[in-house]
Amino acid sequence: MDKYRVTLTEEERGELQQLVSAGKAAARKLTHARILLLADTAPERGHSDEQIAEALDVGLRSIARVRQRFVTEGIEAAVNRSPQPPRPDKIKIKGDIEQRLVHLACCDPPQGRCRWTLQLLAEELVVLGLVESLSTETVRQALKETTSSRGSSRPGASHPTPTPSTSGGWRT
Repeated sequence: MDKYRVTLTEEERGELQQLVSAGKAAARKLTHARILLLADTAPERGHSDEQIAEALDVGLRSIARVRQRFVTEGIEAAVNRSPQPPRPDKIKIKGDIEQRLVHLACCDPPQGRCRWTLQLLAEELVVLGLVESLSTETVRQALKETTSSRGSSRPGASHPTPTPSTSGGWRT
């Protein structure tokens, strides 16, 4: 017994059929529209989740999610992709910590090292007590976002050296 039964009105069915027949939409949107069309429980229409999964090459869990979103939130929510929520708590390096990281990266490395590595920078920020833990990938992304560069006013690690022009006149 299905927990969420999809029953489309003629208007909804027509809208979904038009969307699928046009084929000018994101693949996920078209797949969700096809799931709803096949899951419609109107007489002589309904298919089982297993039949839908086999026909559309999707998982049973995807079908269940589309059914649930249709019943609880409506056709628009079931067909369209929901936006990802912002994750400000995931950003560990910002503000003062980012400034301190850039300052560390630009100063001389620790004794016995010729340069700062991402691992050394991450460990140093933990030792200073600025963060509890930090991965090298987080450090890399934070440094990549900054426009600081040692020895140049332009961002980037290496710059091409200017080449003399060969189109100029002869020097005597």
